[in-house]
Amino acid sequence: MSVIGELIKKAIDVYGLVTSEPDPVNAQQAVLKNLLTRARLTAFGKAYNFTAILNSENVVAAFQEAVPVHDYDKLYNDWWHYLLDGHQNVTWPGGQRYFALSSGTTSNSKSIPVTDDMLDSIRRSGIEQITSLKNFDLPADFFDKQIMMLGSSTNLIEKDDHEEGEISGISAANLPTWFRTLYKPGIEIASLSNWDEKVRRIAQEAPKWDIGSLSGIPSWIELMLKEVIAYNRLDTIHDIWPNLQVYTSGGVAFEPYRKSLETLLARPLQYIDTYLTSEGYLATQKRPDTSAMALMVDNGIFFEFVPFTPENMDENGQVKAAAKVLTLADVEENVDYVLLISTVSGTWRYMIGDTVMITDKQRSEIRITGRTKHFLNVVGEQLSVFQMNEAMQSLEKHFDVEIKEYVVSAIHKNGEFINKWIIGANRTVDESQLATSLDEILCQANKNYKVARSRSLKGVEAEVVPVEKIYSWSETYKKLGGQAKIPRVMKEADFLDFQRYVQE
Repeated sequence: MSVIGELIKKAIDVYGLVTSEPDPVNAQQAVLKNLLTRARLTAFGKAYNFTAILNSENVVAAFQEAVPVHDYDKLYNDWWHYLLDGHQNVTWPGGQRYFALSSGTTSNSKSIPVTDDMLDSIRRSGIEQITSLKNFDLPADFFDKQIMMLGSSTNLIEKDDHEEGEISGISAANLPTWFRTLYKPGIEIASLSNWDEKVRRIAQEAPKWDIGSLSGIPSWIELMLKEVIAYNRLDTIHDIWPNLQVYTSGGVAFEPYRKSLETLLARPLQYIDTYLTSEGYLATQKRPDTSAMALMVDNGIFFEFVPFTPENMDENGQVKAAAKVLTLADVEENVDYVLLISTVSGTWRYMIGDTVMITDKQRSEIRITGRTKHFLNVVGEQLSVFQMNEAMQSLEKHFDVEIKEYVVSAIHKNGEFINKWIIGANRTVDESQLATSLDEILCQANKNYKVARSRSLKGVEAEVVPVEKIYSWSETYKKLGGQAKIPRVMKEADFLDFQRYVQE
């Protein structure tokens, strides 16, 4: 047994004994007061009179009444563009050394400020994730194995007074010195911006490493593992990394990728979900008997929740000004909410673009259920990405197929609307039978969809393509690897362009 690993494991256990989980509601109130206090003399804090809010009897209510809900465009146009010009004390005290470039599913042009306080918050969340490993049944020698973190390039773009890159690259570039001996693929390979070159170098160096855990977006982790297996002529990844035991997923729901990922393994891993975004490290899975993630309620992020209903959302997926906004004290379990955050990076009542469901209010645990702009509701379908993912898993079992990616849109056909699905799979399937089964599954799962099928939604079609075509599209029009995600829902014009690409 590893002496170092045993010491680390004991240290984590002891840390867990001397610390306790905070009360979520009290912790969140303290976080908001701290945010307002620290930012009260910024331009934003003066504009919305944070000092008066702090002196009010109900700080949360006063904050919600005074400060409007923001999306990225509103914050950028009103405030953040000053930061990129070099101004300081705009939405958070001081200036910014980093800006996170978003490569998510709704935009490729976001520049999110990343303050030193946010980097500290991300580090503390990482430590909290590590200490929660005491809840998982892991042997002592796991704790001295290496960690493969597959993210964006750490070779950041230098500007006059700051650097830019994706949040995974910024975080990796700021890893503490003591951690770098465990971190793979190492700074040199991680700095490569070309995805194919990065994966090729990983495959070449893989025999030298003793990897105990993986971290990254599922689709790109899978592509990397395939390259390592093929290059080294292996049957499974455990042939070269026998001590691999944990996979920390993030960015998207993991379950749609589980079946295909496990074909590359000799045995299943311990899967742990995390919620790291360009705007901060929001949540992590802390116990093995659930896939839900606990919000980081005492670490520089204040959470708010808008019921995800047609009454609260406009046609562009934005929260309406009159929408009722709740805090953790008032939310209900098993209800879809639009997530708002205020953070130590100077985001204020910021609509991050995700929808979440509270699964355990006492533990402040959530699941990501979709994206506000990837909610399919053109003709009343009211389908969330969560429901779509569950439907794909049912199709995998019924047709014995691996579904890696999918994209859907409501498009016109013969003057009427249909739902057209393009599904990336590992083999061909009878498309007519697949579409029929998918339609039946969704009718059973969603009463609004069932009503739409009897009225305005006149048909369902499915086209099955090799998943490599979808990844090729991503490489051509978005980006391959890193934090890049495949959109689940597209508007009709974008979808038709996408369809032409994969058909060619």
